[in-house]
Amino acid sequence: MARHRKLAILMGIAVAAVLILMREAGQTDYRASIEAWRQERIARLTSDEGWLTVAGLFWLKEGPNRFGTDPGNEIVLPAGSAPARAGTFELRAGRVSVRVEEGVAVTSGGRPVKAMDLRPDLPGPPDMLVLGDLTLFVIKRQDRFGIRLRDKNSPLRKEFTGLTWFPIREKYRVTARWVPYDPPREIEIPNVLGQVDRLPCPGYASFTLDGKELRLEPVIEVTGDKELFYIFRDETAGKETYPAGRFFYSEMPKDGKVVLDFNKAYNPPCAFTPYATCPLPPPQNRLPARIEAGEKRYGRHGAGN
Repeated sequence: MARHRKLAILMGIAVAAVLILMREAGQTDYRASIEAWRQERIARLTSDEGWLTVAGLFWLKEGPNRFGTDPGNEIVLPAGSAPARAGTFELRAGRVSVRVEEGVAVTSGGRPVKAMDLRPDLPGPPDMLVLGDLTLFVIKRQDRFGIRLRDKNSPLRKEFTGLTWFPIREKYRVTARWVPYDPPREIEIPNVLGQVDRLPCPGYASFTLDGKELRLEPVIEVTGDKELFYIFRDETAGKETYPAGRFFYSEMPKDGKVVLDFNKAYNPPCAFTPYATCPLPPPQNRLPARIEAGEKRYGRHGAGN
């Protein structure tokens, strides 16, 4: 009997050890996945198409809008990056076209451009104009049209100081109850321009964190998206995190549940460049809780508004 009892105890210890190792392995795998996500985040941000290369935003007036490095142009490009007079964007009745000056090398999709009509980013995809290390394209924000400028040599990119995060903690990977709206609703999403867009919201996520009952309403950015987009603000905003709020995505709900991973919360583009038109959290997504997870505020650009 004593021998059987001893064997049972040893087996119990072995099982406990295995469970601990499995749990630690799971934690290690999760931490590794978040670390990999962080590296991908930095790679996207610092790439040629990342927000650190966004170096200008010029709202178009009706009629011709000249562009080039001459300060007399409506759209002034960085010194030394292009000819003094490179061409003209024309806005007429909600349509934008470009005419390129003779001898100026501008391409779109790899083909030389002399004149063409330009598709804006909404609904997109926009037509990209490449001029040396610069890329220019049309953005549309309700009834406003502008030219967004990317510069591979942007000072924001050259002076990038890296990102900082809260420690990775699994408690901030939350399995929430999903409550669908039937039918789906549209909710108002303000932006930094003072505009308000109405985006589809298929339901809300309800969850408990540190003893508090919380909920978030995500939106679907583009029809056909296979993920949900969350724009939120919490009580770390303006202190450890960007004042206006942060973003994250989740997979679509399944079996009445949705996984919210705040360790993947990140700063909006406005934290890095003054030339973005970021959405802001709607009132219902301003959480009365500290979410000490995800990306912290960034340098001097995170200090503003």
